[in-house]
Amino acid sequence: MTTGARWLPLGALVLAQVGYPLTGGRVRAGLVVATVLLGFAVSVGHAARTRGRRAAVVLLVATAAGGLAVEALGVHTGFPFGGYRYSAALGPRLLGVPAVVPLAWTWMAWPAWLAATALARRSVFRVGLAGLGLAAWDLFLDPQMVAAGYWRWRSSGAALAGVPWTNYVSWLGVALLMMAGLAAAGGRAARRADRAADAPMHALYLWTYLSSILAHAVFLRLPASAVAGALGMGLVAVPLALVLARRPRAALT
Repeated sequence: MTTGARWLPLGALVLAQVGYPLTGGRVRAGLVVATVLLGFAVSVGHAARTRGRRAAVVLLVATAAGGLAVEALGVHTGFPFGGYRYSAALGPRLLGVPAVVPLAWTWMAWPAWLAATALARRSVFRVGLAGLGLAAWDLFLDPQMVAAGYWRWRSSGAALAGVPWTNYVSWLGVALLMMAGLAAAGGRAARRADRAADAPMHALYLWTYLSSILAHAVFLRLPASAVAGALGMGLVAVPLALVLARRPRAALT
């Protein structure tokens, strides 16, 4: 694949995301589903192309299958995230969970993993940064989806934009387990840093970070999640941007 062609899927994904704050109702819900499917395909395709079939399969098992399992547990029992339910807006369900939801975790898990790979050589630091980088995305995602009515929380306790803090703490634990599984079973190729090949995924992670801050602060009128997401996801995104801007290509740890 040529250098230009490697960037085309990211360009299509960015265009789909730009449309979110400009639409509403069923059109917006359909755009959400289409964006998740495209993001999922971009990440899994990149994993398979640059790291091989084994890494792509492990990514799917750890994040899509693992995400479905933990989401189903959460919907039916309230553990570990707290009590919540999905609306019908996001399409067909598996085990009570919209089928696109676990695919969304796969979509962002791979860029988070590659961001951590660019930052850390040691496995324990890589897993920790990747888990944090994935879970912090939920500081943007959950308030945005709750505001749109795609799911609701039953908790009335301390919350960020209507989402209980237990959700974020639990997702950090789940994300760390996902990344530990990817580190353990993804093979040597999955653990290898390749700055040139991974540039589109690094750009995806940084685009998600910056565009989410802008969208929440300006278009979606969610200032609390704009600040929380900027701080939380920034713990990975800002060091990534600094390392990518530096020459030579050094790791933090």
